[in-house]
Amino acid sequence: MKKRDREIKAFFRNLDRGFFMDSFKEMAFVDEAVPIGHEQTISQPSLVLEMTLSLDLAPDSKVLEIGTGSGFQTALLAEFSGSVFTVERIKELHQRAKERLGELGYDNISFKLDDGSFGWQENAPYDRIMVTAAASEIPEELISQLAPGGKMIIPVGSSFTQELRLIEKDDNGKLYSTLLNQVRFVPLKGKYE
Repeated sequence: MKKRDREIKAFFRNLDRGFFMDSFKEMAFVDEAVPIGHEQTISQPSLVLEMTLSLDLAPDSKVLEIGTGSGFQTALLAEFSGSVFTVERIKELHQRAKERLGELGYDNISFKLDDGSFGWQENAPYDRIMVTAAASEIPEELISQLAPGGKMIIPVGSSFTQELRLIEKDDNGKLYSTLLNQVRFVPLKGKYE
């Protein structure tokens, strides 16, 4: 196991999932998705860890996160990368995550309230992209914002069957897709619903 993976796992074990939940706090230590309001969920911890490790973060990685949600995944990304640009479409979740992550002292996160299916063009390209909602197909906008040599994690499929995919872009812009897992995420709203 790589040293970085060990560090991520150690940090993850000590990250209080309950801090990112306003209700159902008794479920914080259960390995399943839990509602956080607005028809959204905080993902199961084992999946959050798997997705984070699969992204292969570097200390200087510039990361785009689509779906800030509770901010739980955002904290992991911010801890192990250079900068995080996170987009959330629900105002209340956006605001709460901003407050929580501010309380934790992160100053390398930029927040945007918007439709995440279009990414965040102004700050592209990104070394890594983490999508925490399922798209019917891989958004072209996100592919175009992924830097050469970059990696993206995204659930793809219908509301019933989804595949968690690792998309890698080589230095020539060629794409490679690897199936990581079968998952069930809330849908990505907007163009790729």
